[in-house]
Formats: sequence, structure tokens, C-alpha cells
Amino acid sequence: MSPIAAALRVHSQEIARLTVGRVDVAALGVTARAGELPLAPPGGLVSPNGACRLFRVADGWMALNLARDEDRDLVPAWLGCDFGGDPWDLVATHAPERRAQDLADQALLLGLPACRVGEVAAGAPEPRRIVGPDWATGATRAVPQVIDLSALWAGPLCGAILAAAGCEVTKVESVRRPDPTRTSTPAFHARLNAAKAELALDLADARGQAQLRALILDADVVITSARPRGLRAIGLDPEAMLRERRLTWVAITGYGLAAADRVGFGDDTAAAGGLVGWSCGEPRFLGDALSDPLTGVAAAAAALRTLPADRAGMIDAGMAPIAAAAALSPAPVGA
Repeated sequence: MSPIAAALRVHSQEIARLTVGRVDVAALGVTARAGELPLAPPGGLVSPNGACRLFRVADGWMALNLARDEDRDLVPAWLGCDFGGDPWDLVATHAPERRAQDLADQALLLGLPACRVGEVAAGAPEPRRIVGPDWATGATRAVPQVIDLSALWAGPLCGAILAAAGCEVTKVESVRRPDPTRTSTPAFHARLNAAKAELALDLADARGQAQLRALILDADVVITSARPRGLRAIGLDPEAMLRERRLTWVAITGYGLAAADRVGFGDDTAAAGGLVGWSCGEPRFLGDALSDPLTGVAAAAAALRTLPADRAGMIDAGMAPIAAAAALSPAPVGA
């Protein structure tokens, strides 16, 4: 059994236990995107979805994810070279001359999803639960109310599992920036979100922000996948709200709350956690955006564990640390 399958199985078994067999994660069809978009076989230096690549630098290996057009435009500034040409050609030409740490530091400044392969040490196999001394307490309602503010894969997957567990989940989207999966993978989007109510708000408007705040302060669980600066931009202060209302706040970020403003997606954070194969001294992608399903399932299990408790708190679901924990699975790759 591969380390990915082993980690998914552990978290899925925990979810089945917590829901008394009500939720079969595999049956939901939300942990893989095969058939939803063109995917090449794993095992190469290019991720199956084609957006992320592994490449050699002067002192090791790095990963860079260029799924967003704006990130492609930042590559010359990241490498310190002239603008123009294909960004991957620029990486091939200039990255071997640069040190990994220098490139990682520059990526952080620019907001690029780039990392050193294996840079994140493994911690606990599940997300951390954080409780502040002055955070609110109280009982969860018989039918927990969940506000799902997340987008893409890991967060919506967490919400899909909570919906299957009997929670009432409302997916809230910005009218200006809807979840990209609506158009990129509509069938997959439906599997992730069909069991949720939906609400579109103008989160750039004060009235929309006030509506969102009221929804969260009437909820039991909130799921986010935005960085702190993104939450501040829509008027949300998680710690202040946790003092007002007993909440389980599931914070899904690339590298965890200690580095929450660092950008990361499923393929590059898997590489950062060392969840890669190795062949002839070179890393290889093991699958499609592996940190996403691993984090979504682990975050759902962590959230379900808090629901019967009097004190909930913050679930710190960092994608790279969760990938790193999976990479240390005793099951050999390819078994």
C-alpha cells in the first residue's frame, strides 16, 4: 500500500468511527479527480495536471506551481532575469544557478507557490487543535451548522464529509470570485458541494461582510482556505470571533498557521512535505495534488472530534505538514 493510500485509510477509518459508520469517505468520490480533467500518469517531473514542476537548483531540488496566470507573470522577477519568453524555459535556464533558500525567500516575498523538496519536517499525522484561554465555550447544536468559505479541493472536501455526517453545511462564495472548480471541473464540484446549501455574497461590500460575520457567529464550524490577509480583507478576525462564539474554525493553509501567509497548493505542498518518489537521484510526482485529499480528510476527522466537546477552537490544517506525515508512512511506495 502506498503512503498516500495508507494515510487516507487511517483518516477515513477514524471518520467512520466518529460517525458510527454513517460516512464512507471512499463512496463519496471526492478524494480523486481522475476523469474530471486531463491527467498524465504520475512518476515524472511534471505534475499529472501539468501545473507544477520539479527542477534542479544549485544545491538541491525545488517545486514551483504555476496554476495561476498571475504567477506565470512573476517568474522573471522571482529569478531576477529579463522578462519575456515561456516561464518554464526561464526556470530551466536560470534556476540551476540559484540556491534553493534564496529562491524560497524570494517566492515568499512575491507570493509564489514554490518550495524546496522535503523542506517540511513531519509532525503529528493529524492537524493541531489550538484553544485560547479566553475563547468561548458551549455546546454544539444537535445538527451542527457549518459555514464553508473554502474553495478548490481540500476545504470543500472537508465540508462534503461534514455534510455526509449530518451537519447542515452552507457554501458561501464571493460573487466576484466564485470557486474556480465550478467551471474547471463541474462534475467534481458537484460531488464536493451538492449536499450543501449555497449563498453568494459581495464580500468586497460592507453589507456582504456583515452578513458573513453574522452567519459565522451563528455557526458551530467554519472552514476557510484563505490566508490571514485574505480573511482580513473581508472583515474576518478568527481569534476575535472565537472569543465571541464557541466555534470549530478549520483553517486550511499551505504550511500551517505558523506560516499562514505563505502560498501553497496541492502539488507543491506535497513536494515540500517530501511526498515524492525518487528515481536515479531525482524526485518524481506520486499523484495528483496529493496534499488536497490528504488534508481535506484529515481536517474533517479533526473537526468531527471537536463537535461533542464544550470547547472547540482552531484546527490548524497545514497541507505541507500533513503531506510530510504521510510521507513517513511505513508502507513502502509502490507496494
